[in-house]
Amino acid sequence: MRRFPDDLVRAQQQWSATYRQLAARPGRTELRRRLHRLSVQVFFHPYWQRQRPSPSAWWELRHLESPSTDTRGRLTG
Repeated sequence: MRRFPDDLVRAQQQWSATYRQLAARPGRTELRRRLHRLSVQVFFHPYWQRQRPSPSAWWELRHLESPSTDTRGRLTG
């Protein structure tokens, strides 16, 4: 599992939350602008300067659990 910088993870989580809000309330200009700013922040983050992300890296970043989510019940051995 990759270790992403905290600010990149936060930006991706904010992007996901904003996307869900926009889906629930389409046409909101402020949400579209925020989504655009967050998209730029995530896509052009310095973490990606060494190498552009693979599809699996994008998937992993987008599917990280939020720090407040309890995943103990989902782990399998």
